[in-house]
Amino acid sequence: MEERERNELLISWATISVAFAWAFGGGLFHFGEFFRILPMVMLGTATGFIVHELAHKYVAIHFGAHAEYRLWQYGLAMALGAAALFGVIIAAPGAVYIYSDTLSRKQNGLISLAGPLTNIVLGIIFAVAAGFLGTQDLVGLTFAFTARINFSLATFNLIPIFPLDGSKVFAWHPVIWAAAIASAFFLPGFL
Repeated sequence: MEERERNELLISWATISVAFAWAFGGGLFHFGEFFRILPMVMLGTATGFIVHELAHKYVAIHFGAHAEYRLWQYGLAMALGAAALFGVIIAAPGAVYIYSDTLSRKQNGLISLAGPLTNIVLGIIFAVAAGFLGTQDLVGLTFAFTARINFSLATFNLIPIFPLDGSKVFAWHPVIWAAAIASAFFLPGFL
């Protein structure tokens, strides 16, 4: 990974961490809650965002494509503004750009599914861990936030509207898309 790509990924991670902390903490003017939950949210966004993007990148590389993360400045501003003012997460800080003339629809679908599927698996792991630990202590609460963030990012990214992952997964295989979005949306209620 080049230095520029790593730096853009870290800037995006920090920005989306602030956005989630504002949204979960009650908005821009609840500083005490924001600072209390920011460290917990940073773990959730590290797994939910960074690992999601790296999953796209390395699956694309596996299929012989060139892939690199690029931040989107307007998406970063939109994420901060929506979270601070309305308590809503619009997670569009950037994306992995994939360059290849030879990817099939299936390969493109699998690359697009890699990120949300990673979020679903991590969401399950952290939800089960939070269930065992309870949310009365810092570790259990951090795991609960991490599960929530991962499921939220999977659900958002699976919306079948271009350029979100869901549009490419749906174009490849609507049944797999339906199973993935149902898992992301309904599993948190069962865990």
